[in-house]
Amino acid sequence: MCLGNKPVSLRYLLPNMALNSYLQLLRVPQWYKNLVVFLAIFFSGNVLNFPLLSTTVLAFFSLCLISSAGYIINDIIDRKSDQLHPENKHRPLATGVISPALALVIVFILLGIGVWIGATISIPFLSLLAALFVLTLLYTFLLKKIIIADVLAISILFVLRALAGAVAIQVIISPWLVLVPFFLALFLAIGKRHSELLLLKEKAPSARKVLQEYTLSLTNSLMGISTSLLVISYALYSFLSPFNHLLYTLPFALYVIFRYYILITSGSIISRHPEKIVKDALFITGIVLWTISTAFIIYL
Repeated sequence: MCLGNKPVSLRYLLPNMALNSYLQLLRVPQWYKNLVVFLAIFFSGNVLNFPLLSTTVLAFFSLCLISSAGYIINDIIDRKSDQLHPENKHRPLATGVISPALALVIVFILLGIGVWIGATISIPFLSLLAALFVLTLLYTFLLKKIIIADVLAISILFVLRALAGAVAIQVIISPWLVLVPFFLALFLAIGKRHSELLLLKEKAPSARKVLQEYTLSLTNSLMGISTSLLVISYALYSFLSPFNHLLYTLPFALYVIFRYYILITSGSIISRHPEKIVKDALFITGIVLWTISTAFIIYL
């Protein structure tokens, strides 16, 4: 094999190919979902408290391992249908690069390490980990096949992650820590369904069973509802929270939400793979401005 003008032995490439396959199996790019575990420490004003921050970091990695175990089980179940999906067909289990038996071994390893880390934090945190994993299994085997229930399950999973962050550092759980992540996840999940319909068109039902019940007009309506609920919940939190100057961050939050809405309706790959959002400079600019302004209000 040649790379440019230089011959390259396959034995130097295979380890990297194997590593990439395992990273894809774990869906490492989707670990971004677990970043909501940092909401509690950020909005409680404790980011500079190193012991609490280190606990939150441990909670993040524990959630990542448990989430990856759930993703692998989902991919084992979906490996046949994934072969019909233009993007999911490249997953390691769909291509046969990694066998289901090996994948199951990895699931047990991830669960063991994730539970061990969770147990070092607290029993209540471990309980939320268990709840998250059980709901993930329910989603994999049942809920993802039921219209509306699928996106609601995804939203609840986000809430469990946010609550885990609060439980890990033992701060009071605000109702806004439930409402805002819930409506955010609902907005993202419905947006993904809409984008999948735009991409797959008539092939949608064969690639994902529940898509035979969704329509573009329905997802359009649901996006309008979820967007409104997200905006209202964040605006009310900004007004009613102890940091009432957070109202000044509303323009940045609105920009970020509406920018993502545009990406969804345009059929951007980002709406199906939010981890690719780093490629959208305008969205990232909005996130940075929102983060800086929010941190300034809370910590200065």
